[in-house]
Amino acid sequence: MWSSSQASTRGVVEMGRVEAGPSHFPKRPAPRNPARVNLSRIHAVKPCSAGDRSGISVKCNLGWSSQPSPDLRHHFTGYSSASEAVLTSQSDLRKLFVGNEKIGVLLLNLGGPETLDDVQPFLFNLFADPDIIRLPRLFRFLQKPLAQFISVVRAPKSKEGYASIGGGSPLRQITDAQAEALREALCEKDVPSKVYVGMRYWHPFTEEAIEQIKHDGITKLVVLPLYPQFSISTSGSSLRLLESIFREDEYLVNMQHTVIPSWYQREGYIKAMATLIENELKNFPEPQKVMIFFSAHGVPLAYVEEAGDPYKAEMEECIDLIMEELEKRGITNPCTLAYQSRVGPVEWLKPYTDETIVELGQKGVKSLLAVPISFVSEHIETLEEIDVEYKELALKSGIEHWGRVPALGCEPTFISDLADAVIESLPYVGAMAVSNLEARQSLVPLGSVEELLAAYDSKRDELPPPVIVWEWGWTKSAETWNGRAAMLAVLVLLVLEVTTGEGFLHQWGILPLFH
Repeated sequence: MWSSSQASTRGVVEMGRVEAGPSHFPKRPAPRNPARVNLSRIHAVKPCSAGDRSGISVKCNLGWSSQPSPDLRHHFTGYSSASEAVLTSQSDLRKLFVGNEKIGVLLLNLGGPETLDDVQPFLFNLFADPDIIRLPRLFRFLQKPLAQFISVVRAPKSKEGYASIGGGSPLRQITDAQAEALREALCEKDVPSKVYVGMRYWHPFTEEAIEQIKHDGITKLVVLPLYPQFSISTSGSSLRLLESIFREDEYLVNMQHTVIPSWYQREGYIKAMATLIENELKNFPEPQKVMIFFSAHGVPLAYVEEAGDPYKAEMEECIDLIMEELEKRGITNPCTLAYQSRVGPVEWLKPYTDETIVELGQKGVKSLLAVPISFVSEHIETLEEIDVEYKELALKSGIEHWGRVPALGCEPTFISDLADAVIESLPYVGAMAVSNLEARQSLVPLGSVEELLAAYDSKRDELPPPVIVWEWGWTKSAETWNGRAAMLAVLVLLVLEVTTGEGFLHQWGILPLFH
């Protein structure tokens, strides 16, 4: 079991290089009331804000100095612990970060189809990911044919959803705006950096961003998934792709990098979310009677219970911290958490959002404020699933007043806090960032791509089925086994299609490549 206190003793500074860690996900519950995490922590390095410069205007240049930086080893020499290695002046900080280093920040996100024609290939990329649909080893060669089949079947329905929100996902535009805002915030904090966007399943793909990073000659890279809470199916999938890219490229192997696996506990993020909630509550006729309804994207239950995915624990702690911040502002509304967007026959994290909305209506709840807690950008899960489907369900269930908190987007407090997170986790100050984990009690340690994926790799093929014991009748077990039987039948049909080159999929033109 990895404890946060080990972080400060295992962090190693080699002129900015950090080795953090052990490489497994600690399986411990997140702190709950009354023992919450103390967010009023003091960071070892805190750059001065624009207002602390006595009126001096600092202009940010995206180019980097070609002059070699001075040896900065003295900043870390002679200190008995990382927390004592405090830079004493803004000039020291500027020298430390700029010099001749080229700092890059890689924002990772899911991606989304920008037009209706993009929907089917986007879905194919999504379901071709073994972190999304995990097939038994014997059937892995069917990953792409199965992804093709599912994407073609689901595309018409998905196109209807995207058509209802304007014909495509706004995720790329919003993420590009966040990247530019983050670049400007880092510039204002005297850390000139280039910020890149890498999407997992659509343009700009992660591979495209990496090529640009290489072209720009980046020497220090901070990898920042835009998922507040870590999950092996979101951040983990993106990091797995990065790992495979890094291993195949000598330049990337030698480039120092740091991963910020999750940041749901950060004070700026918590305050920004609390402010959005506080503002939306004012739109209700009786704000104090509104149920705050946190809706998070779901993941398969087996990921959490068997693979040690910290997603559920981080989500619950995140909500605790937001509600604590609201209480400081005199807001004591009740709240609840549910999980949305489940697919397939296996059991996902509960309670489910749609079922919870119906139950709340039956219990007499009249005012509901939906909070998309696992999303920082508007996309189809917020604009269509929550705003259309769940709103309609809520009104049918007896809820009279409905509201929804917007995604954070480029909210200034949020962006500024992301910039601080980047600065704190740069390899230059990595040991100090690691020591701060003791205060934050993060469930996922700061570390490299390879470290963060090691334990998941060792267990991902050993996950048992969600229901092990057979039960007869209309039970969850029977429903799960029926789903498995249906999946097996689909796999058998696909095997026949691939091996014979004949069948209804070929007749329909779905698998023309396998004639």
